[in-house]
Amino acid sequence: MAAGGRTAAALGAWIVFEDEAGFAMTPPRARTWGRRGHTPVVRVRGRSQRRISVAAMCCYRPGERSRMIYRPRFHSLLKGARRSFSWQDYRDLLVRAHLQLGAPIIVVWDNLNTHRTAGLRDYAADHDWLTIIQLPSYSPDLNPVEGVWSLLRRGPMANTAFTDPDHLTGTLRRSLAHIQRHPELVDGCLSETGLPLTQTTRS
Repeated sequence: MAAGGRTAAALGAWIVFEDEAGFAMTPPRARTWGRRGHTPVVRVRGRSQRRISVAAMCCYRPGERSRMIYRPRFHSLLKGARRSFSWQDYRDLLVRAHLQLGAPIIVVWDNLNTHRTAGLRDYAADHDWLTIIQLPSYSPDLNPVEGVWSLLRRGPMANTAFTDPDHLTGTLRRSLAHIQRHPELVDGCLSETGLPLTQTTRS
């Protein structure tokens, strides 16, 4: 993080953490209230293979309002259809972040195979506004986006019996929009990692 911070300061860049997660019709379970002696039960109407993947970015720059940018991917139920983000999807998300933030970006993400494809490496090499940094292996605790998933799964997505795919999609979009409107939540996700975000000055 220190090296990334020095690079960001030199470029006037945003530090952008990225991660992805999947959400299905079956709700994540979380603690809730119930009558003494009566276990709360969430009834789900049938089983559905409908699944939505979300790639999200927590974006930070000293002196700026923290941002959260995301992109959903709706999985096709057709046999043989791709069920994850392609490197082109990640490239398009990076371009979108660059345009929205209006500055160079330093992307920090994990060692997912798709993140390390030749296409993304070549794209970064050809565009000086983009720098990519890999997180150490098995270190989700260093990625603030994990905090976003925790907010969703402990909050509006928890114990919710989704009636159909539109209900799932609408709940997920409203929940992500709520986080976008509250930068203090995005700041809190960074604080949980213990990584400092400081601006150094040259003497």
